[in-house]
Amino acid sequence: MSRYKQSISLLLKRVLIVLLLYQFTRVLFYLFNIELFTEFTFQTFLGGLSFDMSAIVYINSIFIVGHLLPGNLKYNTAYQHILKVSFYLVNLLFIATNFIDIIYYRFTGKRSTLAMITAKGMENETLGLIPSFLKQFWYVTLFFLIISILFWFLLSNFKNNTNPEHSTKKDRFKEYACFIISLLVIVIIGRGGFQKKPIKVVDAIRYSTLNNTGLVLNTPFSILTTLFKKEDIDKVNYFSEKELISIYNPIISLKPNQPTIKKNVVILILESFGNENIGRGQTPFLDSLITKSYYFKNGFANGRVSIDAVPSIISSLPSLMNNAFILSSYSLNKTNSLPQILKKEGYNTSFFHGAFNGSQNFNQYALISGFDQYYGKDQYTGHDAFDGKWGIFDEEFLQFYAHKLNTFKKPFFSSLFTISSHFPYTIPKKYQGKFPKGTTEIQESIAYTDYSLRKFFNTVKKEKWYKNTLFVLSSDHTSGGDKKTDKTNIGIYRIPILFFDPSNPELVGVTKKNFQQIDIMPSILDYLNIKTDLISFGKSYRSKDDFVINYLQGTYHYIQGDYYINFANNQIIGLYNWKKDVLLKTNLMQSDKTRTKKATKFLKAYIQSFNERVIDNKLTL
Repeated sequence: MSRYKQSISLLLKRVLIVLLLYQFTRVLFYLFNIELFTEFTFQTFLGGLSFDMSAIVYINSIFIVGHLLPGNLKYNTAYQHILKVSFYLVNLLFIATNFIDIIYYRFTGKRSTLAMITAKGMENETLGLIPSFLKQFWYVTLFFLIISILFWFLLSNFKNNTNPEHSTKKDRFKEYACFIISLLVIVIIGRGGFQKKPIKVVDAIRYSTLNNTGLVLNTPFSILTTLFKKEDIDKVNYFSEKELISIYNPIISLKPNQPTIKKNVVILILESFGNENIGRGQTPFLDSLITKSYYFKNGFANGRVSIDAVPSIISSLPSLMNNAFILSSYSLNKTNSLPQILKKEGYNTSFFHGAFNGSQNFNQYALISGFDQYYGKDQYTGHDAFDGKWGIFDEEFLQFYAHKLNTFKKPFFSSLFTISSHFPYTIPKKYQGKFPKGTTEIQESIAYTDYSLRKFFNTVKKEKWYKNTLFVLSSDHTSGGDKKTDKTNIGIYRIPILFFDPSNPELVGVTKKNFQQIDIMPSILDYLNIKTDLISFGKSYRSKDDFVINYLQGTYHYIQGDYYINFANNQIIGLYNWKKDVLLKTNLMQSDKTRTKKATKFLKAYIQSFNERVIDNKLTL
């Protein structure tokens, strides 16, 4: 029995080492991203411990069985060596994901999931960016290498007795009892306790504030919980069909009393041009264009990553799933989209993205959503302007874009997604030192793209079609600013959105109305006086509605007028007056129960409507 006890002791030591390494990576995660979190409390530590232990026992369940399996096989020297090496490699792989998220979390605002790691169409992008990550964030790589070496040397070896002891029936009974008990312990720890349902990502909110949930979680847990999950959303039945429609109905009926305006439409989606970069010296051209446009001062993204922005802007689909809609099993659903609707009005349609074809699956989504043509890096025919990592520099690709617009049959609808202000923020050597560095790493490349935009508009304003064009500019998501207000659950979604029509002096001014990316599609159709009925989870800029909806890892973020609401686990967990309480410190749930109840009802109806229509493929009439 002594050898069996030694095997148990060895297992516990190895699991404890892994648990300590998880704590170490959490501390690194916090220290390298300290500006993103409010505080690291003991409650946060306890919550993190629970999620760490859950991930560790699931990952190591086969090794636990291998150490505790009754019988003499486990005492074989070769068997123990294989057990040690495989234990080391498997755990090191998962620990590596924690190191990756030390940096990647800055861009996504959430722990990575399986879908983010294995997304089709991202292979070339990932391979191209890895060298840049390793070079720029060498210190993270160095920490990982040190941990890798230390981890191996800390793993003790099994000291096999050359004179095996005689195993009695009592000893075998104890081994089987210990084995069965261990299996039960694995299940209990893996579930996170004795509660009815296993812990989920959203349960991190129980241990800290919304801003700190990434600190409570670990990346292996986020990956494991999405490993076998086939779908992103479930049907909910908060209301009957009649009640649901009376509370919220996504069917928009546009019935203009004026003839259709056959204007060209150009949508420019600006990579990482979050609100934190506007009016701070990095975007002189965009700042000047805002003064000539209809500017949504309270503009919001519907997601945190680029791949969420395109369906939101083009098809008025909010990002209310853990996976991006483009990557989900619903990506082939029939949807309303601007190219589909405008083609019926005689428009030529096209989508441009200067990165390599297949990046972010934009070429596939362009096809699904009905664009006639897609232009990526492969279709670029200008001067050699490859940035060496990502795609064609914005200056050259925007000039290529201007040239192509001249060749399209009028009226046309076209959208372009810029790329140069994407990591690793490469700008042409001839411009290095020309633009202000700003206060964050990205801002020099933001300034370069702003300069490229100025050159684009200087080129196209000479064309006849220019004055008969509606230009819409929107960022895809934020980039992470250096002010406290940039880091709140309001600030991480605030982006510039503006409508610019050179021929309409009435479409000028600043509105404080809450406006989101999914509002762009119905707003364009309304502005052009296009008669249509459609499914849209946004609203027109002419609508009296004043709401915004975001979602991140199990929590819904809802803005209604001056109020911001957190919703998770089927209930409101926070109500704040975000206009007065800009850092969201005062929870008004208990003092304003009427507003809380009303917000709960609307959110449940909105979620039920979205989930039902996505699952049942009823996103069109």
